[in-house]
Amino acid sequence: MIRNYKGRNFLLLCLLWLGCKTQAPLQNYGLKPLPALFAHNLDSANSAQIKWRDFFSDKNLISLIDTALFNNQDVLITLQEIEIARSNVSFRNGLLFPKVSGGGALSIEKVGRFTSQGAGDASAEITPGNLVPELLPNFFFGIQTSWEVDVWGKLRNAKKAAFAKYLSSIEGKNFVVTNLVSEVANIYFELIALDNQLEIIKETIKLQNNALDIVKIQKEASKASELAVKQFEAQVFNSQSMEFEIAQKITESENKINFLLGRFPQSVIRDKSSLSSVLPNQIKEGIPSQLLINRTDIKQAELELLAAKCDVQAARAEFYPSFDITGLLGLQAFKSAYLFTLPQSLAYSLFGDLAAPLINRSAIKAEFNKAKAYQIEAMAEYQKAILNGFFEVSNELSNINNLEKVYLLKSKQVDALTKSIEVSDDLFKSGRADYLEVLMAQRDALEAKLDLVETKKRQLNAITNVYKALGGGWR
Repeated sequence: MIRNYKGRNFLLLCLLWLGCKTQAPLQNYGLKPLPALFAHNLDSANSAQIKWRDFFSDKNLISLIDTALFNNQDVLITLQEIEIARSNVSFRNGLLFPKVSGGGALSIEKVGRFTSQGAGDASAEITPGNLVPELLPNFFFGIQTSWEVDVWGKLRNAKKAAFAKYLSSIEGKNFVVTNLVSEVANIYFELIALDNQLEIIKETIKLQNNALDIVKIQKEASKASELAVKQFEAQVFNSQSMEFEIAQKITESENKINFLLGRFPQSVIRDKSSLSSVLPNQIKEGIPSQLLINRTDIKQAELELLAAKCDVQAARAEFYPSFDITGLLGLQAFKSAYLFTLPQSLAYSLFGDLAAPLINRSAIKAEFNKAKAYQIEAMAEYQKAILNGFFEVSNELSNINNLEKVYLLKSKQVDALTKSIEVSDDLFKSGRADYLEVLMAQRDALEAKLDLVETKKRQLNAITNVYKALGGGWR
């Protein structure tokens, strides 16, 4: 008996040794620490904490964003991804518990006479004078159970990985929401900018037509040539073509918004004056470490890294011996009349199974190496998300600062060129300026006014983008 125990213990130690002889542990790739500041700001106040409804003040824009969040196809897709991940968590959790199934079975068996069972059945009596029949039915009714005991944490780590992926899917949905909010806002500002540019072009065409009428009168009075008339006409035609180009861009921008809102082409309700004031004058960027909390893509990458680590632990546990317990409890008889005859028809069994991979371990090694590769990839993705977030904030903060200076200078340029139109008109009427000077003054003023509107739009886009880069928009 003592020798038998020693033999069993030796066998168990061999299985454990083979199971524990796994691949080398994953190298620790350290994450680079974030800088303490974006620039010289020590204030921890962060605009990302502001809810998007409070960040935007245009009622039409808020209504559009509300519709997009309800109807957008990408948001609907991410909601289903969350449901898939939640179901996977429930599935992994269920594997931790014993499987119990109930039911009945009916079979019939005939064994060869010249076998140990056949020879025994031929001479055995079920009841005095009644031999075991050659065709032996088998009736069973009861429950069966099986349970893999999670000794090494394989199932628990798989559940942790599934739960981390579920949380990651939620952050993925939040990331989609953040991008959707900023995209709708940016296209909305682009649409309003195009409306303003269209009005500028229409007003410019009126001025150009007035100048054209004056040149025609001067030509009749022999004070101007046909060349001057044609030059002014060409300028009017050019401005009119620009009007149709802007109209086409307006249609395309409206359709971009309608697509994001999940609806067919239609007019977008908007306030053309929204280009002048709808966003906060100052963005508070806080400190870089807040990106880890506010930015959903970074949080998603962090959860994917956690899931990958758990997958590695689960894959490593595949090398260890598995311990399974199976059992059966029910009623069994060769004749249905005897099925409920107790205790004779009572049948039960309990079996424990300990097994470890011995020879064909290549598949397990491949899965383990794949899990390690996924973990390294997830670690790199996490580092990439942090770096990307920091650079996005840095770029947009610099963009806001420079665009503010650009807008101030372009405003002065527009003022100067608007006055130059009046001066050139007066000089041209009195014969002290050439018609080309009038043409150039009108053309330069038009370009400057269009650029000024474009710069204002870029300012609004930059503020929206830095709000998104800081991690705002999903609350």
